[in-house]
Amino acid sequence: MIKKSMNGEGLKARLQAAAKDRLYHFTLADETIRGVMIHGTRMIHEMRANHELGILETLVLGHAYLGAGLMASSLKGNDRLALQIECAGPVKGLTVEANAFGEVRGYLKNKSIPVSSPLEDFNLAPFFGPGFLTVTRYLEDAKQPFSGKVILQYGNIGQDLAHYYLTSEQIPTAVHLSIYFDHDGRVQGAGGLLVQAMPGADAGQVADIEHKMALLLSLGTSFSNGVEPSTIINELFSAHQPRVIATRRIEFMCHCNESRVRRVLAMLPKADLADLLDHGPFPVEMKCHYCNTAYLFDRAVIAGIYDTVLNT
Repeated sequence: MIKKSMNGEGLKARLQAAAKDRLYHFTLADETIRGVMIHGTRMIHEMRANHELGILETLVLGHAYLGAGLMASSLKGNDRLALQIECAGPVKGLTVEANAFGEVRGYLKNKSIPVSSPLEDFNLAPFFGPGFLTVTRYLEDAKQPFSGKVILQYGNIGQDLAHYYLTSEQIPTAVHLSIYFDHDGRVQGAGGLLVQAMPGADAGQVADIEHKMALLLSLGTSFSNGVEPSTIINELFSAHQPRVIATRRIEFMCHCNESRVRRVLAMLPKADLADLLDHGPFPVEMKCHYCNTAYLFDRAVIAGIYDTVLNT
């Protein structure tokens, strides 16, 4: 993966921005309620730059990145999950993967979502339309993936993820996803919050927490103003014994590389490789869907791949 550089940004600034992106695990109400908060501003910045997205596309895919990161927070070892949306609206669909290391990658099926009239708000429901949300977990110790699928109810990724948890896994869940743009359309803050009631949770406390979640102002705005995630957790849930128990990184990351892409080219039929060798065009460009990194191969490289395939 090759991350595109931000205009005028030095190494020190890049490292400082990346260090702020974290997952915060916390408990409430004597550990009967679990929560996760993401500070993901840098992740959304890098996602947008690599995929070359506009504001609307950044909002849609960014919400999916934040949501997948929250869901993957409970994974361990080499576990990973995929969040997929298939829909009839202009978005068409998206795929995002996240793993236990806090690495998130993914793409939109339609990188340029058509807008027929000026946006009056950030209601994304018309852009999704009818469709399905599928969550697939690839657990290291499981013989096969576990997959759950629900109908899109809201056209709002946060609300649809909460609906998925309740419908498919029977876990009462509230999800808040937020990206804040400045007047020039630049991402200034991005974050997410997931709270789940465990067996034995007090119904009154759960209702109060859900109410506080519903009234929560934009996390993206708070992060853009420099407010720390732990401060938000402690202030928002002060009546429910909040306790931050762990933090870990969250990052836009894809493990594609030139060698892997070469292996994909080597899997092409010999006739297709011969045609590519004869007609090009060169350099041959191959792009990774998940991170939009472009890999270029000149004629000599393609000839080497063809010779290797021919002699096997």
